[in-house]
Amino acid sequence: MKIGKWMLQALCATAFTAAVSVGCTGLEPYAIDAPDDLAEKIAAYKAEKEAGRTDDYEEITITVPLVGAEDNSSGWWTEFSQYFNVPSGKKLFVEFENFGTGANNWNNWNACVANGKERATDGYSEYFVLRSDWYGWGNADYNGAVIEFDYGGGEVNWDEFREKMQGATVTLSLDHARAGAAFLEVHSVATDGFDIVEKYNQKVSATEDINLFLIADGSHFNIKKAWLVPSEIAEIPDEMAASIVVTGLPEAVEIGSPVEAILANAAASVTFTDNSTASVPLEDVTFSLPEDFTATLGTKTLVYSYSKTKQGNYGTSVAGYAQIEVTNPVVELQIAHAPLFSTYYFYENTSLDFRTAGLEVTAVYADGTTGNMPVSNLTFSPIEIREGEQEVTLSYKEASTTCTINLVKGAYAVGAPDFTNGWWTTFAPDFTVAAGESKVFEMDLYSDNLENYHSPCVIVRKADMTEYVVVREDHFGWGDSYAGATAESNWNWDYFRARLNNSHVTITVTNNGDNTASIRYEVIDSEGEAHFQNYLNFAVDSADVTCTLVTEESYLVLVD
Repeated sequence: MKIGKWMLQALCATAFTAAVSVGCTGLEPYAIDAPDDLAEKIAAYKAEKEAGRTDDYEEITITVPLVGAEDNSSGWWTEFSQYFNVPSGKKLFVEFENFGTGANNWNNWNACVANGKERATDGYSEYFVLRSDWYGWGNADYNGAVIEFDYGGGEVNWDEFREKMQGATVTLSLDHARAGAAFLEVHSVATDGFDIVEKYNQKVSATEDINLFLIADGSHFNIKKAWLVPSEIAEIPDEMAASIVVTGLPEAVEIGSPVEAILANAAASVTFTDNSTASVPLEDVTFSLPEDFTATLGTKTLVYSYSKTKQGNYGTSVAGYAQIEVTNPVVELQIAHAPLFSTYYFYENTSLDFRTAGLEVTAVYADGTTGNMPVSNLTFSPIEIREGEQEVTLSYKEASTTCTINLVKGAYAVGAPDFTNGWWTTFAPDFTVAAGESKVFEMDLYSDNLENYHSPCVIVRKADMTEYVVVREDHFGWGDSYAGATAESNWNWDYFRARLNNSHVTITVTNNGDNTASIRYEVIDSEGEAHFQNYLNFAVDSADVTCTLVTEESYLVLVD
């Protein structure tokens, strides 16, 4: 099961702050009636149907009334509800009772919205999965920043949340708008009437049916009823483009280079007036540069523009530019500053990337002049997976130079080199930390960079496995003692995730000896910047402290 941070809106209500991984697109928040109003509206639809005046109300036969084992022993992705099919232009309602272990926030309902195919069949794909604790994931259109919630009008208390979800009556609605979007709203009403509301919306097919199904995870549900009514969403508000950024353009090219080569690695993203950002096809971007762009030496300006709205209509144009140096041919490369990382730790790695942080290379041109060679213009020879020193060749066209690196085999590894390890499946050994002492984990981190939490997590617990805290590198955690921890960091969330792979991490777990413990991450990210993440002075029994590491879709090579 993926354990993820809740979204920024939820974190603002607590003492801690975490980063939000924003996806490609998101639609505007939307309004929907409260459960009492819904009941009245549905009753009206039903009455019209029974009177023979409309076909706008359709009851769905419940074929799987109980989802998950009643003792809440069902693991993630093992027990599912029936498929609830929602054609375009229809709105689904499902009403059920929710029960869970109460051990974790996610041991409650989980909802998946997928295309019309069945799981494990050809063509099956998921739009998004949403959990009851305001966390989710999905395809390229998933945007966690669009999640809205209302915790009874007040601040979130997670201990209380887990209690209130037990026996809660849940009304889930999914509106499949003809404009091509799914609008999900869920009311989880506790036995005392406390209303917990969660909303999310995302692009889906405008014409093909979509399916919704529930997933148990240390939880079970009693499905009471389900029905379809007409969609209430007539159209989706559009957004104008506000700015555009094109990455992957070269900083310098040689004189006479083909103009097409300048765009070979380019990628464009647009920010819209609702502050959402989306990648856009290069064919929709207009590039303005003369055919003789590389015919003469000097700094040249490339202008690019984009004129489509968020929904793909034509609207206000936005523009940007890049400056590219046109140089003489490069005849020699010289290393002006060696890379920051010269030692690489490996264990069972199948490949290693050359780490360019801190690298500066001088280009010697045909006319004898020199200049900076952008690292992005270089290619690197493969690194051999073997202990000891080796030379890596750095090349630009016919010019090249070498750089010495040293490979050291680590003591052990956690995770899978191909990043296929799921959550809570791969662990470091357990270490006892006596009062007044510390355990230090030093490692190279290899990650797919897809999520903030594809990085090392620390578990501090008793010898009998009772957890004090589980904390992540990205300023998030949980556990009985987590609320008492002082969490602090100096992360730049704009590039935290992008710099996980090939970073060097040192984690220190300290038993303070006064029935508190602390955890400190010291990180040199893949670009060579230093950062820290602290969790200070959380409650433990200093006579009973052990610790270990766990990771998901990442690979840790431990130094010792």
